Amino acid sequence: MDCSTVKKDTECVFMTKKGCSFNGGSCHPIVEECNGCSRSSEVSSGWYCTACPDPSVKWRHGDCNFATHVAKEAQVKNTKINPLKASKRRAR
Repeated sequence: MDCSTVKKDTECVFMTKKGCSFNGGSCHPIVEECNGCSRSSEVSSGWYCTACPDPSVKWRHGDCNFATHVAKEAQVKNTKINPLKASKRRAR
């Protein structure tokens, strides 16, 4: 259904016939960490996230999982290898 509160004429999953069903009755603007993300869009009332109605919640415990401007680093696991098992694998 099209939004009639903040993001006029855009598709919104929280819109019902009774109005916006999101907590507070409307979407919240993006936070500073969202600057540069391709999921943020500008409407007449400001900048809003197209993926999340309250972006501050996504940034509360680290990086947002929807953020396109944050590069995620691959973590390399340094596991200890048992030398006895390694030598048996090489012998096969």
